[in-house]
Amino acid sequence: MSLTVAVQMDPLESINIAGDSTFAIMLGAQARGHKLWHYAAGELSYREGRLTAPAKAITVQRVAGDHFAVIEEKMLDLGEDVDVVLMRQDPPFDLAYITATHLLERIQHQTLVVNDPAAVRNAPEKLFVLDYAQFMPPTLITRGLEEARAFHAEHKEVVIKPLYGNAGSAVFFVSKGDANLAALTELFGQVWREPFMVQAFLPDVSKGDKRIILIDGKPAGAVNRLPKPGEIRSNLAVGGTGAQSELTERELEICEALGPELAKRGLLFVGIDVIAGHLTEINVTSPTGIVAIDRFNGTDTPALIWDAIEARLARR
Repeated sequence: MSLTVAVQMDPLESINIAGDSTFAIMLGAQARGHKLWHYAAGELSYREGRLTAPAKAITVQRVAGDHFAVIEEKMLDLGEDVDVVLMRQDPPFDLAYITATHLLERIQHQTLVVNDPAAVRNAPEKLFVLDYAQFMPPTLITRGLEEARAFHAEHKEVVIKPLYGNAGSAVFFVSKGDANLAALTELFGQVWREPFMVQAFLPDVSKGDKRIILIDGKPAGAVNRLPKPGEIRSNLAVGGTGAQSELTERELEICEALGPELAKRGLLFVGIDVIAGHLTEINVTSPTGIVAIDRFNGTDTPALIWDAIEARLARR
């Protein structure tokens, strides 16, 4: 079954093909004979029931500096011309991102959008995870200094992060007796209108922050991300390093609890983050990590993703 696939993502020129998950998925699609189109989220237009974007038909290859070629350009009707849209632009999860989900939702009766745009909109990574609080570290969401102070006093060491941040940006560690809590609360209040998240610090983050990939609700592999010395952030985007990892019984329990709901919502490709058996995030916007997982495990995660997409299409 040859499909026409439109990939909504950031500019192809800027991606790091050595570790980019979207690029790996595109290579997997091409290997199956699927035709690839690329467009940017900011180029979407909606008029009289039609959602369009100026798009480029491309081929891809794992050659640095020569990793894609444009073979055709046209105004693509995402409802009529396309079988699958991959919504893969990077966060921030802001109003532009939310608007794109609303627009893509309008073609869902014609075209399979992965992940489901309404489900993505309703599942912000640091809020959706609250549905599984039994697996989380102690957590506070607030804009209030006194609430943050009380939480800090109770847990001694905490991590503060924005609700809609990504790739480990603006994550702060506040140790016992640290006098910066008030200043950080003030800073977060000035930069973001939303509440922020405060979590009890997990010292075992030094042993790694595990990224687990679930495809259509089933665990497909994991990579343990280790922070640099002197860092608490283990994201690969901020210098963390990957290590081979197997799933523990606790992590399998978490996957079993989440999996059915992810599949029900049409969240086919999800990355969850687990530190010392504690679930910290459910990433549904543009999960990463599959290149490292496949490198360590000799697996083919893009093939599993396309198997799931093709199975979904067969059931439509």
